[in-house]
Amino acid sequence: MGSGAYGSIAIVYVMRIGLIAIDGCFGSAIASIIDIVRVADGARGDVDPRIDPIELAILGPKRRVTTTASMTLSVDHPLPESGEFDVVVVPALGTLTAAATHDALQSRDARSVIASLGRLDDATTRIAAACTGVFAVAETGRMHHRRATTSWFLGPEFRKRYPTVALDLDTMVVVDGNLVTAGAAFAHIDLALSLVRSISPDLAQHVAKLLIIDERPSQAAFVAYEHLRHEDPIVVEFERFVRARLDEPFNVAFVAQSLGTSRRTLERRVRAALNLTPLGFVQRLRTERARHLSATTDLTSAEIALRVGYANAETLRSLLRRERRRS
Repeated sequence: MGSGAYGSIAIVYVMRIGLIAIDGCFGSAIASIIDIVRVADGARGDVDPRIDPIELAILGPKRRVTTTASMTLSVDHPLPESGEFDVVVVPALGTLTAAATHDALQSRDARSVIASLGRLDDATTRIAAACTGVFAVAETGRMHHRRATTSWFLGPEFRKRYPTVALDLDTMVVVDGNLVTAGAAFAHIDLALSLVRSISPDLAQHVAKLLIIDERPSQAAFVAYEHLRHEDPIVVEFERFVRARLDEPFNVAFVAQSLGTSRRTLERRVRAALNLTPLGFVQRLRTERARHLSATTDLTSAEIALRVGYANAETLRSLLRRERRRS
């Protein structure tokens, strides 16, 4: 899709990006997407004159909307015209808790956005969303059995509401077909760069250098697992148990017995709450602790490895490299 005009030699197409905005949406999210896309359009000629123009317009349910930063935006197109764009971007709703996100999704404006997204044609329009904006896309039902990410601290709520979505809280940006999703609020920067990268990797790299944007492929470094609220007392006790014993060998059967449950039950409940195996969760806690010790102490890598349960420092380094590759 794209609008274009015949030149003397070739057709010049325009990549059209529609950015949805409603009252109360996250101000910095909107601003960062606008700035990155417009810088990309302004710089494309310096990178490669063959890169097509990039047009960004604001979509919304009313003529003017006000963000959380009290920034007022004029809406260029009503929501029913969303299908005319190559990409429709859904930014954060401006909420930080599960309850507030639930309420925001029930608002009149959000319901009109969800209805508009539900009418889009997968064959012609990509949908990109970040943070709590991913909830709005999931409400349409079009994310069933698809991979996605969202704000790490709302992961348990997202899984509860949309159990058929394969949620990946480690990755900053997840691309699954025509759906692109990104993590917590400032992952809108990563989302915008991902859209630019789909046009030209060289242009995305150039924009990142111009704006001094560091690569952040994973949310894992920012995830505080104790803040992933869930309602499973076995998982809560499991986390407390292993955090107090990260320097000890891990045996899932022994831990299950210590908690008064079976190995099978523990594995099932940890998987349901955290989307990880018990061993996988322990490895995440160990690498999290190792990174913290590396940044805040003068311990050697061998000493840090012992503090987090590995007799061999190379084993820990291997796990850290594997996490980076997976990201």
